[in-house]
Amino acid sequence: MTVAELKPVTIRSVQLYPVALPLVERLGTSFGNEPFKAAILLRLETVEGVTGWGETSAEINPGYSAETMGTSLHVLQEFLVPRVLGKCVRSATEIPPLLAQVRGHPLAKHGLEAAVWDALARQNGLPLAQLFARYLPAGHEPRDRALVGVSIGIQPTVAETLGIIEKRLAEGYGRIKLKIKPGWDLELARGVRATLPDITLMLDANSAYTLRDAEHLRQLDDFNLLMVEQPLAWDDIYEHSKLQPQMRSDICLDESIHSANDARLALELGACRIINLKPARVSGYTESLAIYRFCMENQVPLWIGGLLETGVGRAANLAFASLPGVTLPSDISATSRYYDPDISEPAFELESGSRIRVPRGPGIGVEVQPDRLQEAMQRWRERYPYRVPALQGTPLS
Repeated sequence: MTVAELKPVTIRSVQLYPVALPLVERLGTSFGNEPFKAAILLRLETVEGVTGWGETSAEINPGYSAETMGTSLHVLQEFLVPRVLGKCVRSATEIPPLLAQVRGHPLAKHGLEAAVWDALARQNGLPLAQLFARYLPAGHEPRDRALVGVSIGIQPTVAETLGIIEKRLAEGYGRIKLKIKPGWDLELARGVRATLPDITLMLDANSAYTLRDAEHLRQLDDFNLLMVEQPLAWDDIYEHSKLQPQMRSDICLDESIHSANDARLALELGACRIINLKPARVSGYTESLAIYRFCMENQVPLWIGGLLETGVGRAANLAFASLPGVTLPSDISATSRYYDPDISEPAFELESGSRIRVPRGPGIGVEVQPDRLQEAMQRWRERYPYRVPALQGTPLS
């Protein structure tokens, strides 16, 4: 089945469900940490009777992104959802042009576009990964499992960090990512490498340094790192191009990459050697496919990052991570790493070889559990009552 042969859907309604889910463990970063995972789940219904789910993985505070739960709810309700209602859509790639007059707000746009991808995949009886592959050249059929790693937040001591690393290695994770910040970097890396010299290790700075720290950051080269992720400013490419030539370690850009053009600029300037692709950060899977194609054409290592998504967003990211051009372990850990229980079923489990099986059913391959959704919505209302929107999703039957 080619893209031209896909059966279209006509969008009848989109409902928004703001939720808060308790985390099994908080993830400490240079931004701080939150006790709950906030998100907006989008339930799209079509005239044909198909339901599609998407996730806007915004945070309560503007840390990783300028977007928040409040801004995303506002923009979705007032500007984005009205632009798609009643539209007959054959391809989810038609959605970005419909939203183009709204500048910015990639997380909100991603959630809406993701719901359309899911609905179209279900309408055509395809797993989402196979629908993605329809937009790629031959030879890019998805794998049945995606290679993954695990992210470990900032801990009080090196010893406590080592304890968590040992736990994750015992669970079967093959790549360890540690969060760092000024004052918590060299000592951490040195301590971990002294005990675990051979593990696949990377460090994530979440934009905590400046170019003035170049001499300090060069010392990370001593620790045989897979990469150093986003050491400088969240919106910077230029200064990274000055830092990368000074380091043997590969720099990976995350927050700086919002489009395929950004990826092209970063590579041409020599600002990085690896790309972290977060579909939510780049406004959806249409732009994600463009970045994927660019990385494949230029042999740039690529992996899929995460925003602690619920099972809805995690399933879609896992489908994308199963594409063969995703060449490094992705930040898509097992469900039990973050939630007990998640908002959807079935849960994702880590298998041998540090891999997670991609759902085989139509669309994202997981189903939102109505009772858990209502509980998560109620938690949002109780914890953040002034942020409850006038328009929110009606209970699921």
